[in-house]
This record gives sequence, structure tokens and C-alpha cells, in this order.
Amino acid sequence: MFKKIFNYCKESYEELVHKTTWPTRSELFNSAIVVLVASLLIALVVFVMDFTFQHVMEFIYPN
Repeated sequence: MFKKIFNYCKESYEELVHKTTWPTRSELFNSAIVVLVASLLIALVVFVMDFTFQHVMEFIYPN
């Protein structure tokens, strides 16, 4: 059992070190910017939809 665990860890390490291609710093930075902008746009869309729905509901059901 311990041999299987050891082999698994060894193979995982070998794959991460030799077979995985890691992004460069600039690729990582660009991806982070894309995620940030997309998150802000989605948050803005949700805010606008919530604001609009709230005002529509207040118009339909006045206090």
C-alpha cells in the first residue's frame, strides 16, 4: 500500500516538473486582467438588473 502511495507521489512530481507547461509571468498577468474585467462586467450587469427590477417592483407594488 505504501509503495502505491509513493509511486503516485513520484509520478505526480515527475509530471508537474517535466510534462507541465507553466504560463509565463506576462501570460499570467494578462489572464488575471481578463478575469478581473470579466468579473467587474458581470457584477455591473447584475447590479443594473437588480436596480431595474427593484424599481419595476416598486412601480407595480407601491408602498
